[in-house]
Amino acid sequence: MAVRANGGPSGASGGADVERRCGLVDDDGRACPHPAQPAAPLPLCAGHLLLAHDWVEREVGTTDLLPGPCPACGSRVGVRYPSGWICAECEWRYGELPDRTLDDDPVEVVYYLRYRDQVKIGTSANPRRRVASLPHDEVLAFEQGGRLLERARHEQFAAFRGAGTEWFEVHEALLEHIAGLSAGVHDPWAQYSRWVSRRLARPSRD
Repeated sequence: MAVRANGGPSGASGGADVERRCGLVDDDGRACPHPAQPAAPLPLCAGHLLLAHDWVEREVGTTDLLPGPCPACGSRVGVRYPSGWICAECEWRYGELPDRTLDDDPVEVVYYLRYRDQVKIGTSANPRRRVASLPHDEVLAFEQGGRLLERARHEQFAAFRGAGTEWFEVHEALLEHIAGLSAGVHDPWAQYSRWVSRRLARPSRD
């Protein structure tokens, strides 16, 4: 259908301030009589814009506060769909409980801790407990992996390693590696929580 302005056909001359009409046709075949919203990218009236918004919202979800903290990562932000909520941070389906525990399939990480002018490179399947037991000023980064990855990192930075320890001198090469791991990561613990929640949410191997 042609979009009409001020009752005239689209494109008709009649001054610079020509009011656009809504370009939709109702179910009864009649053109919508309401004016289009001036700032809308398509010639739609307020009512039809709201209908379009509600339809898109059902398809892509609406970001809002979760009914409670995410049980996996603790985030309060979620995306609401007609079928329920998911966590916006870790994509956990809110309200679902895992059919297994993390003990069945732990997330091993290699951790990088700074204490004064030294960096410790270690590994753990329970980094919260492990890190709490170690002297440190800052958790610099995590990367997913276990003993093999830890050994590879120890060999990679062996020139800066304290004899018989897992502590390394702060060096440009080590700092560049840590910077690569932490790029875009505001909180290493939040990153670890996402890894845990995704591990729990993935189907069991049984």
